[in-house]
Amino acid sequence: MAICRHPGALSTAMNAEAVYSVASQDAQKNLTLEFSRRPRGIPVWAALRTLGREGVAAMVEQHCALARQISTGLQEAGFEILNRVILNQVLFRSQDDEHTQRVREAVQGSGDVWFSGTLWQGKSALRISVCSWRTQEEHTVKLVVLLKQLCQQTQFVR
Repeated sequence: MAICRHPGALSTAMNAEAVYSVASQDAQKNLTLEFSRRPRGIPVWAALRTLGREGVAAMVEQHCALARQISTGLQEAGFEILNRVILNQVLFRSQDDEHTQRVREAVQGSGDVWFSGTLWQGKSALRISVCSWRTQEEHTVKLVVLLKQLCQQTQFVR
């Protein structure tokens, strides 16, 4: 994210003119990299206005700490952690592709939590993103317990 005092400099840097897509210098498409999506400036401004710099920093730190707790819990439960958990993302897998996919299906079918599957270096993986201001440590503990249970329940299904 960048907050720019000089809109002319920003629109010059972000300009994505094409014969089929011409607009004025201050058009939204010339002020963001993601000109096909809604602008995110107002929600960001509202968060900064409400929480302040320190509040936003504290929330980011909390998300990072919760991701580390999830990573530690999942590793203790026997999952393989695939990334260095530095920010709010945890990438992990079970013992093989088939079992990882069964765990994903069981999680999504549980109705308790939802997160996506992905591929990591050609293998099935699962990705958790801690990004809600409402997420607390009690939620991460419940998540790890649920994943451990679902892993055990899907272990012998063939």
